[in-house]
Amino acid sequence: MIHMRRTLFLFKFVVALSSFIFFTARAEGADPQSDRREAQNLLKKIQAAAQKLNYSGTFVYQQGSQVRTSRITHVLDGKNEIEKLEVLDGKPREYIRNNEEIICYVPEARTLLVEKRVTHDVFPAILAANPADLAQHYNMKKGETGRVAGFDCQAVVLEPKDNLRYGYKLWAEKSTGLLLRAQTLNEKSEVVEQIAFTQIAIGNIERSRVKPSFANTRGWRVENAVMSQVNLANWSVKSVPPGFKKIREMKRLLTDTAASDSASNNTHAATHPSQREVSQIVFSDGLAAISVFIEPGTQSRTEGSLQQGAMNIVGKRQGDFWLTIVGEVPSAAIKQVANSIEFKTSK
Repeated sequence: MIHMRRTLFLFKFVVALSSFIFFTARAEGADPQSDRREAQNLLKKIQAAAQKLNYSGTFVYQQGSQVRTSRITHVLDGKNEIEKLEVLDGKPREYIRNNEEIICYVPEARTLLVEKRVTHDVFPAILAANPADLAQHYNMKKGETGRVAGFDCQAVVLEPKDNLRYGYKLWAEKSTGLLLRAQTLNEKSEVVEQIAFTQIAIGNIERSRVKPSFANTRGWRVENAVMSQVNLANWSVKSVPPGFKKIREMKRLLTDTAASDSASNNTHAATHPSQREVSQIVFSDGLAAISVFIEPGTQSRTEGSLQQGAMNIVGKRQGDFWLTIVGEVPSAAIKQVANSIEFKTSK
């Protein structure tokens, strides 16, 4: 018994000493500028890897109490980027992207939805800005090393310089730079949202793996998403968080899913679900996005706010319009944006 206690004490002492030596060496040898440069280089590597590499894997997305599983396969065929995203939970959905065109397969409705790519932030390609630009609003540093889905990874940490955005910890596979885990952190450094591969194969992905699973779609209805660039000059957002820039203004037709469900359950209902036109203004700092949706305020709705994981939402009436403000930012940022929206009628 005495021998066992002595061995246990010795083991704890060695672990503590090792930790002290590691921490001291790290503290003495740390060069903030060098650390920031290395972090920026790693972010560039993460950015390139998502677009240039061939890979296929299953990832889990945790947002608040929701957990969703998907499988993504990405192939670079010459200059063409081809991607297949399969939703593995709930009703089957499959998205095939060929460069900027996306086809969504909806088997239970025997429908193909065709649209242009709107955002470029589908995991693992979540970065859309030059890391040097991100450095203006985030403190960057290398984090610890560890394993994700069986691969050795290097973490990079982005700490916000204000309270209007979240922090991030990104885990990149050491040899390729492919992003294998992304964590969104609140002001207490708590994980509020996470997306991570549970299984991944990098390289040597056959071209056939990005083909649709539904070989025969004869008789399926094809719906082309009506989206158009539009000038929303009458609308202005006076106070977006620093670093957030307007990247897109558009109009789109949205299908009311509730109407669609009731139509499918009612033989006397209209064949096509109701649609409504919605304008959208998108702002981004290269990591997070804020969208302002604008539509005629004809429906009876209740104003309020909602948070789910890292997502904050505000719904409010403004004159004859209904506004929905959605963003992967803290509630203070969403409220700031919502309270600064102005509409001026054309003279």
